[in-house]
Amino acid sequence: MLSFNNEDLCIENVRLFDIAVKYGTSVYIYSKSQIIKNFTNYKNALKNKEGLVCFACKANSNASILRSIAKLGAGADVTSGGEIYRCLHAGFEPSKIVYAGVGKTSEEIEYALKNNIFMFNVESFEELDLIDKISEKIGVKAKISFRINICIDLETHDYIITSKKGTKFGILYEDALKAYLYAKKKKNIVIAGIHSHIGSQILNINSFKLAAQKIKSIVTEVEKNGVELQYINYGGGLGVKYEKSQKVPAVKDLISELLAAFDLNKNKKFIFEPGRSMIANAGYLLVKVIYKKISGGKKFLIVDAGMNDLVRPALYNAYHDIIPIKKINTKKVKTEIVGPICETGDFIGKDRMIPDAVDQGDYLLITCAGAYGASMSSQYNSRPLIAEVLIDMDKDTLIRKRAGYSDLLLNEL
Repeated sequence: MLSFNNEDLCIENVRLFDIAVKYGTSVYIYSKSQIIKNFTNYKNALKNKEGLVCFACKANSNASILRSIAKLGAGADVTSGGEIYRCLHAGFEPSKIVYAGVGKTSEEIEYALKNNIFMFNVESFEELDLIDKISEKIGVKAKISFRINICIDLETHDYIITSKKGTKFGILYEDALKAYLYAKKKKNIVIAGIHSHIGSQILNINSFKLAAQKIKSIVTEVEKNGVELQYINYGGGLGVKYEKSQKVPAVKDLISELLAAFDLNKNKKFIFEPGRSMIANAGYLLVKVIYKKISGGKKFLIVDAGMNDLVRPALYNAYHDIIPIKKINTKKVKTEIVGPICETGDFIGKDRMIPDAVDQGDYLLITCAGAYGASMSSQYNSRPLIAEVLIDMDKDTLIRKRAGYSDLLLNEL
């Protein structure tokens, strides 16, 4: 939660300048109170219904962040064996872990079964066969939902649309009944529900409503054929406000619309899997200006974070607001905010209006960076992974130490 204390920008009650001095830059910073607020929005929207809020931990898998969310009573949406391990280590109850992903390996499936996770979101007939086979081998039954690709177009980036025909995700809408009848014959499979995740950074609530209507029609058809579905899993995908002009549906309005698609007297239970909307606006990236440069008539601020630290602008042409951490009243000029990586695509912000007085050695804050920032970071250009800090009121805690050069050689022979 950002605010100015006199001339200094703060997260909760901690000055960002003090964070820069204490931990160095670049550094990821998270607001614990914002995380709690975001989860509470989902919890309150479901308070009178049976349901589960599972944090999509691919958005941010830091152990301390996961631990904080687990303590709130959340479940976890995982997409790999490694994420299962992280979530168990962080204290998530196995009975609240839902496992999605199109490429679950036999080793990952066995690991999940042996740890008694809640449910698999199955994405192909072949995957179902493998889960059944492994379940038989170790003497357990696997609870499953089918992820159904309901084939709708969305107004979002092509890379994060998961519900169009021709993507790798889920079982096609028209094959849904076939999938459930096939699963019904499996001795080691317990059919629990239906799952759909249409994409990410969705700002139009009508897309979710259309998805709900199509899910309901599948449920009706499947249950007419003797297969009862207890859980309706709507996935995640709710967008966040990266730009001031964007309008984001309230969580309570979204959930109200989705629940309304079903007759709640039929004892359905609902699962939601928010990731971005749980953590994005709780996280920030604090950077230092290394150089101020004019080239080809353009002004550049070269900062100490690159596309290896925050890949979203390079990968999705994503927008993050960028602000100085000190109040500066000079005129603003069009500026390119770029990193040190040897790629022209290594930028954080293009054509941004930044105070002309921002100079070498000053600090900038990249906002709304809590989702898919640290979790997608890499050591490209042999740049060590950066530190992460969690702020709780007036307390700051290091939750990932800054890597050093020697860490670059870990596991290399």
